[in-house]
Formats: sequence, C-alpha cells, structure tokens
Amino acid sequence: MLIDAEKSLLLIVDVQERLVPAVEAPQQLLDNCRWLLEIARYLEVPVLASEQYPQGIGPTCDRLREQVADDEVIGKTWFSCMSDPTSGPLIDDLCPQQAVVVGIEAHVCVLQTALELKSRGREVFVVADCIASRNPADKLLAIERMRQAGIQIVSREMVAFEWMRRAATDSFRHISKHYLR
Repeated sequence: MLIDAEKSLLLIVDVQERLVPAVEAPQQLLDNCRWLLEIARYLEVPVLASEQYPQGIGPTCDRLREQVADDEVIGKTWFSCMSDPTSGPLIDDLCPQQAVVVGIEAHVCVLQTALELKSRGREVFVVADCIASRNPADKLLAIERMRQAGIQIVSREMVAFEWMRRAATDSFRHISKHYLR
C-alpha cells in the first residue's frame, strides 16, 4: 500500500513549546516536521495539528504554527487524538482513509493516536524521523509496538515520494529543487 496524497491527512501530534525542548534531538525533530509540513502544503494534503492541554504545555511551536491555520489546530486533553471528543470527530471528517502521523511523544500521544486510527480502519503511517520522546528507548519501543500492530513505519522522504508518485511533473521538479538535496 502506498501513501496517496489525495487520500491522506498529515496529523501533527503535540509539537508544543514546552514539550519540544525535553525530547531527544529537538531541532532535528522540528526541521523534519517542518520539511514534511511544507511538502504537504505544496501538494495540498490536508493538515491538522493537535495540542495537548495547551494552557499548560503551550501552543504548537512557531516553526510549525506559522504553516498551520487557526482552524487546523485542535486542543485536546486525552492522550489519543481519536479519543478526545473535540479532535476525534474532526479527524474522522478529514481523514477518510490514510493518516500520516508525526509528533511527540512517540510512546504516548503518537502511539495511542496511531493505534486508535488503525483500530478504526485507517491505513496509518508513522514517520520515524518526525517523532520523538524524552527517552530514546521509549521511542524505539513505541515503533516496535506500532509495527507489531500493523502500522507502517516510514521516513519523511518515503512519504514525500509516495505523495508525488512520479518524476516528470511540476510538483516533483519543485520539491526536488527545494527539498531534496
């Protein structure tokens, strides 16, 4: 199964001001998430960003937030985006078939969201170089558990190339020039 730009949603889970500094390689996480977010925008893939208890943890980091519209940000108090009564129905409306998931923490909100998306019949793709946890071992365990549950573990480039599908296009030329070095 390939990731299809016309059937997928990019879901950014809890990449927030007070969480990012605590995870492993925070700048790399932000850079990778921004890279994929910009490509999603260029290819017109729908985007949602969740914020876990934003009053306490802060908003989505500015580096990502400047690319996300106000109506694409959803607050939540549940760890899984799908369990939350605010974010779950919105995701259901925007994500008919595939979810590409990035964010933090890999072993909590990303894991629970991915597992619930999968249990609701979605094809779920978690982008390994766009997720993080405070403890690297937790990220590895989360990836292992998601893989065992049938969730596809992918890289940001895998997502980009599957969204584009072929080379001889204006989209490929633009993305190749600006994002593939």
